[in-house]
Amino acid sequence: MAMKRIGVHVGTAGGCWTAVNRAVEAGANTFQIFSSSPRAWRAAAVKPADAKKMRELRAEFGVGPVAIHASYLINLCSQTEAVRVNSVAAFRGEVERALALGAEYLVLHPGSWKGLTREEGLRLAAESIERAIAGIDFAGKDFRILIENTAGAEFSLGGKLEQVAELVECLRGCAPVGVCLDTCHVHVAGYDIVSEDGYIETMKLVEATVGFDAVKVWHCNDAKAPFGSKLDRHEHIGEGTIGAAAFRRLLHDERFAHCAFIAETPVDAPGDEARNVGVLRTLSAG
Repeated sequence: MAMKRIGVHVGTAGGCWTAVNRAVEAGANTFQIFSSSPRAWRAAAVKPADAKKMRELRAEFGVGPVAIHASYLINLCSQTEAVRVNSVAAFRGEVERALALGAEYLVLHPGSWKGLTREEGLRLAAESIERAIAGIDFAGKDFRILIENTAGAEFSLGGKLEQVAELVECLRGCAPVGVCLDTCHVHVAGYDIVSEDGYIETMKLVEATVGFDAVKVWHCNDAKAPFGSKLDRHEHIGEGTIGAAAFRRLLHDERFAHCAFIAETPVDAPGDEARNVGVLRTLSAG
């Protein structure tokens, strides 16, 4: 049986390839990074030597898949045209850097449709993604854009599983696409994954909307905020309002055996990345 893919979001100071070493040191065999500053529009191109070294280290240590999280500035369904234009250019850069690095996944928050109807926001998000990837050849590439569910804040596209499914459906045929689900977002958006019965019902919704096969990554984050609060505040695994039992249930769910489980938990002290990876690894074994 293949070893479960459990990892963590790590930094890239010193070059993108250093992320592999950081992941391995944390006990991870998969990881997520930012390909540039998540709070800046402009980004430098990937250095071929850095990409080569990342590939070599990944092969050496058996690390993968790799996910890149798109910039927080990107809002592909903004009512403001200037924001959408910048977002399209920034997202294209994210795709190009992900392909250059050999990353399997690029995780995207679709954005906020404030000032529009949800239907208009959905249309703009799909059109903007299509515009961003126009002319890029994905043939033969092991790569997918993953639409991530959000915490359910007002006007945030993806706060409901149905919205994630709708956007994925809109993109089929024009982009390699899948889904990333975040445990904290699921919980604070009002989907019960804590109680056994609630987990069963929530997974029925996952199956009926996005489908199990489309889910490629689970962001494993406990929550500081209460169930249904719509507040996206991550906590260490087992120390928040979700609790360890829910993560154990998820990690043992064979319907997600193909997934990578990546923590985006706080780094309050040195070693926190390794600590959270270790908790997930222990829960997956017990």
